[in-house]
Amino acid sequence: MGNHGTADSAVIYRREGRVGMIGLNRPHKLNAMNRQLIADFVAALEEFSADDGARVGILYGEGAAFSTGVDLTPEGRYEAPDPLRDRAAIEQSVRTWLRIWECPKPVIAQVHGYCIAGGTQPPLFCDIVAVAEEARIGFPKMPVGAGFISPMWSFRVGSQNARLMSYDVGSEITGRQAYEMGYAALIFPERLLAEKTYEVAERIARLPSDILAIKKASNNRVQELQGFRAAVLGAAEWDAIAHTSSTVAQAREWIGKWGLKEAIAKFDSEGM
Repeated sequence: MGNHGTADSAVIYRREGRVGMIGLNRPHKLNAMNRQLIADFVAALEEFSADDGARVGILYGEGAAFSTGVDLTPEGRYEAPDPLRDRAAIEQSVRTWLRIWECPKPVIAQVHGYCIAGGTQPPLFCDIVAVAEEARIGFPKMPVGAGFISPMWSFRVGSQNARLMSYDVGSEITGRQAYEMGYAALIFPERLLAEKTYEVAERIARLPSDILAIKKASNNRVQELQGFRAAVLGAAEWDAIAHTSSTVAQAREWIGKWGLKEAIAKFDSEGM
């Protein structure tokens, strides 16, 4: 085992020594998430999980960004016909990232460039986050949902910081601020990020998988008892409710009429 997919796959997998490398691979779209990326991610994670030679994983983004979140272009966006199907689709996306949480092997998120909106979620399900000092990490630039991202952030950065990021639409922090806030446990200059993250993974991989699995399960149990799983799954309901609001309808109308960049500029200058 060792390589998943091709250069055209939206997620690629390879093994380097005892470390499995899981790469988001839509660099031309700054690794924005669409149906194909989600499907390829599940396949790559399953291959990593089944790869007996891989003890630790690194989740990273190819190109200039980790991920700019959900693809909001017409071809990438999911349009639900009713709130119940919408809630189910949102929950399914959460369960995709819960696969990282449930994977018995530790996974390190390696975050560089832009990590925005839904792109900030996968690292929250990883065991450890390594961030580039120069990274830009932030919440959605338009109010296209609510109650979905900040509950997940609360477990890493605390309720006040999560609220501050959530309430201030389009808020961004640097990699340094993310590290100081607790979103990431490791920080390196971007030019050294891949090298230093791999060194950490290699050190962890000295321990056999059976003990690593026990350590991960025991640490997961703490957050499970604190309500992590219930909170992240319940967030789907809040987001589905928000999608029925007039505010989100207006935001989608703006994006459809002017495009995402102009809609963001209008919101930044005028609000709603």
